[in-house]
Amino acid sequence: MSKPKYSFIKNTKYALAGLKDMIQTEKSFRIELILFVILNCIVFIFPFKFIYKAILSLSLFLPLFSEIINSAIERVVDLYTSEYHELAKRAKDVGAFLVFLSFLVTVIIWIVVISINLNAFN
Repeated sequence: MSKPKYSFIKNTKYALAGLKDMIQTEKSFRIELILFVILNCIVFIFPFKFIYKAILSLSLFLPLFSEIINSAIERVVDLYTSEYHELAKRAKDVGAFLVFLSFLVTVIIWIVVISINLNAFN
């Protein structure tokens, strides 16, 4: 089977279709996207050096990335079976854990960066 020719425009359309689908169908993604925008606005209010603002801002991508991966896992599992299966449950649980872990890491990053900057002001 021959592989289709790479097309930046087509691939961009596929990516935007994926974003549109996530926004339309995944409530948790919409909430995370709203938090992403709000927290990114707050980041630039902080009187921190640019590098710290960049770290805080970039860390906000972690929950979005993990939610996208989790949604992909859930959809593939749902495509495979609509019946309960222990492996399907475990796959979905692992995806949910990824989202949880990404939030935890993001919170830790924020605590560390804010602590460093608060200590610098004292």
